[in-house]
Amino acid sequence: MLETVVNETAPAPQWSVIWLHGLGADGNDFAPIVPELLRPHWPSIRFVFPHAPVQPITINNGVRMRAWYDIISMDFRSRADAAGVDASVQALDALVEQEIARGIPAERILLAGFSQGGAIILSAALRWTRPVAGLIALSTYLPDPEAAAANRVADGIRPPVFMAHGAQDPVIPQPIAAHTAQALSALGFPLEWHSYPMAHQVCADELQALGDWLDARFTTA
Repeated sequence: MLETVVNETAPAPQWSVIWLHGLGADGNDFAPIVPELLRPHWPSIRFVFPHAPVQPITINNGVRMRAWYDIISMDFRSRADAAGVDASVQALDALVEQEIARGIPAERILLAGFSQGGAIILSAALRWTRPVAGLIALSTYLPDPEAAAANRVADGIRPPVFMAHGAQDPVIPQPIAAHTAQALSALGFPLEWHSYPMAHQVCADELQALGDWLDARFTTA
């Protein structure tokens, strides 16, 4: 089981959000945004921020850092190490199982990810039948969406997706993310797309929009 940073907004959480960080960061990276997202009428939420394993990254000359998978090339169709993606999807599944064991049904578990972390939650969504509440994909993409779509499970989940990206992102160019959004929409995922005049980061307007999207999940459950 991955080590995690856990933030419970009140006793007896009714919902869980499992949030995966980007390359080279750790579970502490997004923990500070919880107060910026919270709204007074929301239910009690457990935010779980796991630490990715430390591993060498090929395109960074083998330097070791926290990563959900190795990056083996600059080509977005083949840059993600498939075995590493598989291992991280399995690790994410274990975290979901842990939340279910703690009493949170899958229907009240949201999966979030930034950059590499987002690639993992999107990959998981095409492989699972778990009825999770939604996906939050920030500054990210689905590795090889055509292959992922072809290999998806027939009776898989199609949860709502909040996807946001920076128009000036130099790490994952916005057209790559937009292609992912189109592919997910074509597969039947209800998807809300947002673009912001920013680089590979998050911004205040994005968090406001995400809060609105989360509010809809909490108030209709």
